[in-house]
Amino acid sequence: MAHFTVIGLGRFGIAASLELIHLGHTVTGVDSNPKLAEKYVEHLSETVVCDSTDEAALKELDLANSQAVLVAIGEDMQSSILCTLALKNLAVEQIWVKASTKAHHTIISKLGVTRIIHPEEEMGVRVAQALNYPMVNDYIALGNGLYVVEVHIKPNLHGVTIGQLLKDLKGEIEPLLVKRGKQTFVKLEHHFSLNERDSLLLTGNRAELKHIAPRLV
Repeated sequence: MAHFTVIGLGRFGIAASLELIHLGHTVTGVDSNPKLAEKYVEHLSETVVCDSTDEAALKELDLANSQAVLVAIGEDMQSSILCTLALKNLAVEQIWVKASTKAHHTIISKLGVTRIIHPEEEMGVRVAQALNYPMVNDYIALGNGLYVVEVHIKPNLHGVTIGQLLKDLKGEIEPLLVKRGKQTFVKLEHHFSLNERDSLLLTGNRAELKHIAPRLV
């Protein structure tokens, strides 16, 4: 379990906060609007009313205890930038920032943050991928063209082995694990048989995963 601080309790910030809570972490939610802070006081570990552009006020939050700080301030680019700059001045190591525009991204990138997030763009990409590859339940981009994808095994693949599914791919796609109900299977051999409704995690480059997609329909 880790502790996180989320600055900005709009739709994006509170969604991230509640999911972190769901995953077993603790979250301090910060917003300049007292009504928002009060609204979520029973849902988060702690809520604080704070002017996040004020470095002295942020210093009082003891951010050193947070594994990461997420700046989720919405459309107010100036406040987001000032908050991020204050966090850098306070030597916060892990800073994630929501960017709303290309200009916002450009400025934030100059401050050397850990990660810049574009929620609408990233969700748009996920929706497009889901429409294009309906057999893929979820995916994670690892960088350098590598992905991890979760595939739900359909009835027509019941009894097919890992070796049969990945034939002719010369190891360019690797099976990571299979989830079957409450069981998890790792170190999958080529003779491992898949069952209907299994969840199979594969890793590989985009081209090879695209090549194998027709086999998964």
